[in-house]
Amino acid sequence: MDIKNALSDDILLSVEKPARYVGNEVNIIRKDLKDIDIRFAMCFPDVYEIGMSHLGIQILYELFNRRNDTYCERVYSPWPDLHEIMKEKKIPLFTLETQSPVKDFAFLGITLQYEMCYTNVLQVLDLSGMPFLAKDRDETYPIVIGGGPCVYNAEPIADFFDIFYIGEGEVSYNALLDLYLRHKNDPNGYDKKAFLHEAAKIDGIYVPSLFDVTYNPDGTISAITPLYDDIPKKVKRVVLTDMDEDVYPVHPLVPLIKPVQDRVVLEIQRGCIRGCRFCQAGMIYRPNREKSVDKLKEYAKEMLLSSGHEEISLSSLSTSDYSDLRELLDFLITECADKGISVSLPSLRIDAFSLDVMKRLSDVKKSSLTFAPEAGSQRMRNVINKGLTVEDIMGGAAEAFKGGWNKVKLYFMLGLPTETDEDILAIPELGNEMAALYYDTVPKEERHGKCQINMSTSFFVPKPFTPFQWAKMEPPSEYKRKARLLNDAMKEKLNHKSLSYQWHHPEVTILEGVFARGDRRVGKTILYAYLHGCLFDAWTDYFSFERWEEAFTATGVDMDFYTIRERSLDEILPWSHIDVGITEEFFKREWENAMKASVTPNCRDKCSGCGCRSYGGGVCYAG
Repeated sequence: MDIKNALSDDILLSVEKPARYVGNEVNIIRKDLKDIDIRFAMCFPDVYEIGMSHLGIQILYELFNRRNDTYCERVYSPWPDLHEIMKEKKIPLFTLETQSPVKDFAFLGITLQYEMCYTNVLQVLDLSGMPFLAKDRDETYPIVIGGGPCVYNAEPIADFFDIFYIGEGEVSYNALLDLYLRHKNDPNGYDKKAFLHEAAKIDGIYVPSLFDVTYNPDGTISAITPLYDDIPKKVKRVVLTDMDEDVYPVHPLVPLIKPVQDRVVLEIQRGCIRGCRFCQAGMIYRPNREKSVDKLKEYAKEMLLSSGHEEISLSSLSTSDYSDLRELLDFLITECADKGISVSLPSLRIDAFSLDVMKRLSDVKKSSLTFAPEAGSQRMRNVINKGLTVEDIMGGAAEAFKGGWNKVKLYFMLGLPTETDEDILAIPELGNEMAALYYDTVPKEERHGKCQINMSTSFFVPKPFTPFQWAKMEPPSEYKRKARLLNDAMKEKLNHKSLSYQWHHPEVTILEGVFARGDRRVGKTILYAYLHGCLFDAWTDYFSFERWEEAFTATGVDMDFYTIRERSLDEILPWSHIDVGITEEFFKREWENAMKASVTPNCRDKCSGCGCRSYGGGVCYAG
């Protein structure tokens, strides 16, 4: 197929990294458009290097393109330099595979991986020449679908989308595309509203325009009601129960420029057994489901052969919990040993087994170890159900130091529910104790330089469908006070040369909190912010809290209502019409356990009765 670039050579040569926009990568899929009934533009609303590192896009790209009647192409957010040129010269946003205008497609699917991409979503619609509001787009425009973790409360951006897909793409997308074909080929003509009405009956498909939201005088929600009796009152998340029956990109796209994650990604399981109360992913991806080790061996060999990558990474929320990890690693080490291919293992716990695993991987041994205790005090770790004691942490650190590591990164959160200054000051104490342990554990002649404990904190954001979904946040001034308290303790009280501390500014956290738990009234603020210059808000160089403050003031939306306001456990939440398969009773019980600093066992030790067993196919059925 002869593909002409949508951008002229002059434009490509005038922008940063023109390879972001030309396509033609290794393993790109080509199809003859004459044979295609459905064109699907798959968008990651961030720069190319970020989007090309996202496994979910690659899975959907494979899923859709296995259909003979469908051609899935990719589109990413143009960097600000090209954005300005496209606006000035009225160049429509285009896909990489055929360089075709996005507006010409049947569907525009947008992955919503983090809340700070919302203005980039509007950029994509804007540059595509599409009205921002779904109600203003008729049959001549693509159906705009949102997927990813943010759709579990998509209300702040509900007015911009036709459909949200709730759950895992392998389950209901084929049914949705089949339904579209039937409506497209209807002798009476294609009716978008009729299609959306029928689509809302498919499991996992949420059509926001078909739900009415009403509010109480105090601003809280009084009801979320479907407009038609034949539409389910709650949209149920769809889950793939057999991981060996999934669709997987064994011939992954290889980017033309170095992405954020330049490696083969092998997804070993979905879900998590741990039950950390702050972690949305650990709740919405239940139950824990593993791929068989034989299937993973097959995938690994084919992916390394087809991609030419020099690193393979295991993807999981908690890699060390995978049942057959030792066997899989034995295979990977043997397979990669003579080929110069390294193996990386993110999401490991700080325990003897994980450290034993890492000792076998020489490339990991040369770098720092990363642990996430999340809280400094044992009381606080019990509140969040982290499942780590100080003995676990120090025991793991001692084993790491004996094994030759001297650099450790520790991640913590500030602003967690029930947090006190005493809990905060326990963070540097823990770091100091770990640094001292290095010098007590490792003889001087065996040390590889001084110990380095790099500690960083982020601020907690309450997320929907977690036990902390009711928690209040704090004003920016309090977040800054807590960070200064910790910083002063690091410098003045402990003054240990092995310790360093970094903390993030709280303004982004405040916005994330508004977007994570906001309702449809927030949408007008997002639109105002985009129209007044907000874009690439996830990037520090482009983020402007002052512009966002202006947007909230101009649109009459109170940030404090969504962040620092107390919520009752009986309040109707903006996401109350979404059913993730985890019961509200479980979330309330876990909230109460958090207030008592009571620990809930992990799912493999004892079933906590969260409701996920209704899906089947998982391993969370102990007890």
